[in-house]
Amino acid sequence: MESFILADNQDITRAGLESYVSHLTVRASICQATNKRELLDKLSKNADGAPIVVLDYTLFDLNGVEDLQVIARRYPKSQWLLFSHELSEDFIRQSVIEQNIGVLLKECSGNEIVTALKCMLRGKRYLCQQTTNILATSPYKRDTQTELTASELEILRLIAQGKTVKEIATIRVSSIHTIITHKKNIFRKLEVNNIYEATKFALRAGLVEMMEYYI
Repeated sequence: MESFILADNQDITRAGLESYVSHLTVRASICQATNKRELLDKLSKNADGAPIVVLDYTLFDLNGVEDLQVIARRYPKSQWLLFSHELSEDFIRQSVIEQNIGVLLKECSGNEIVTALKCMLRGKRYLCQQTTNILATSPYKRDTQTELTASELEILRLIAQGKTVKEIATIRVSSIHTIITHKKNIFRKLEVNNIYEATKFALRAGLVEMMEYYI
């Protein structure tokens, strides 16, 4: 059974979302949260499941995008759909680095709301058209002079796309040992310690086009 957590402190918004969800599936379990404490309580009770959290970030008591990311990582099976007004470009770019966080702006049409919820029910992250346009047309400018070789840049792109070392070796017709060596060199040059940090750095620095990561 699908489980939805509607995290919004406006009664009218929660009622509207519940109506949308109820029309899409009669099997869904729907609960509500009006603050961070209630949200964490609902998530902890759903820890073994894969709840879909529809969250109005701008009206919720979260302490910045880092707070949101920590919670999303704590419950990796959860899916998040940020449903808010006027999210900044910087916030969108930082939040959607997490693969289980999508964005739907409240000015989107009813048809797009339905599309987003259907997408989430299929277990896929949803990014509305306006968000996609932001990511596609306004990439971050490079804020580093780090120089990667052509091979390292290509491998970094593949890492950002979620490819494993074995998959990268197959794509590049190289040995696993060679890819591991390239990976170590990339981490050293970027001064990062793991794949998540390398991907995040590459995205924010413009070393990898944002849309390559979201596809």
